[in-house]
Amino acid sequence: MQPSPPLIEFRNITVRRGLRPALDGFSLSISLGEHVAVLGPNGSGKSSLIKTITRECYPLPAPDSYVRILGEEVWNIFDLRALLGIVSTDLLESCTWDITGLEMVLSGFFSSVGVWPNHHVTTLMEHKARELLHLLEVAHLAGRSIHEMSAGEVQRTLIGRALVHGPKALVLDEPSNSLDVRARHELSGALRNLAAGGTSIVMVTHHLGDIIPEIGRVVLIKHGKVFADDSKESVLTAGLLSRLFDTPVEVTRRDGYFHLW
Repeated sequence: MQPSPPLIEFRNITVRRGLRPALDGFSLSISLGEHVAVLGPNGSGKSSLIKTITRECYPLPAPDSYVRILGEEVWNIFDLRALLGIVSTDLLESCTWDITGLEMVLSGFFSSVGVWPNHHVTTLMEHKARELLHLLEVAHLAGRSIHEMSAGEVQRTLIGRALVHGPKALVLDEPSNSLDVRARHELSGALRNLAAGGTSIVMVTHHLGDIIPEIGRVVLIKHGKVFADDSKESVLTAGLLSRLFDTPVEVTRRDGYFHLW
C-alpha cells in the first residue's frame, strides 16, 4: 500500500502581506491523523498560515516551492472545505443578520455563514446538524440567535459548522480568544472528545493553555519562520518560550496541560 500523503505540506513558501513577508521560506508538514499545535506571538505569521491553508493567501512563485493539501496543489475550494474544517471567529465578520445555532451549523454544507433562500436543506442535513449540536453539548442552542450566545457557545456552533462534512482535520485559529475560564474548559473538553474520536486537530494559537493533552507535537513560529518543531515536551520549555516571546517566562505542567508564567 502507498503511504498516505501529508495532510498539509508547505515547502519553502513566502507569503507577503503588504510590503513584508508574513511567511518567509516557510516549510511544514503535518501527517494525516496527527494532532499538532502551531504556537507563536502576535505578528509571527499565524494568521497568514491559516489563510494560506484556506487559499485566501497564495505564496510567491518560486522554484522548489509549493503548498499541498493531501498531496494535491490544485483544489476546487469547495472540495477543500469539505476536507478541512476551519474554525475561525473571522467568519462572524461576514454575518450581519440574525441566525440561529442550527442555521450556523447547517451553513457548513453550503460554505456560507447562515442559510440563504437559495439553499436547500434536506432532512439528512438537519439531522446531522442537530447530531453535532448534541455531540458538542449545545443542543439547546439550535433555536437561539448567535447574538444571544456567549463567546464559548458561538465557538462550539462554529466547530459544529466545520464538522458537518466529516472532515479529515479540524483547523482552529486562536480558539480561546474572548473565552472566559469556564468556556475554555468546555472547549478543551469538546476538542479532546473529537481528538479521541479520530479527528485530526491542528491548532494555531498564542495561548499555551489551549494545547490539549492529545496534541503531541508543537511547532513554534517567529518572524514568519519555523523557530522550533518537535515533541511537546521538547519544545514547551522555559528557555525556548522565553526566546520565542522575547521575555523571561516559566512553564508549569498539570494534568497534561502546560501553562506559562
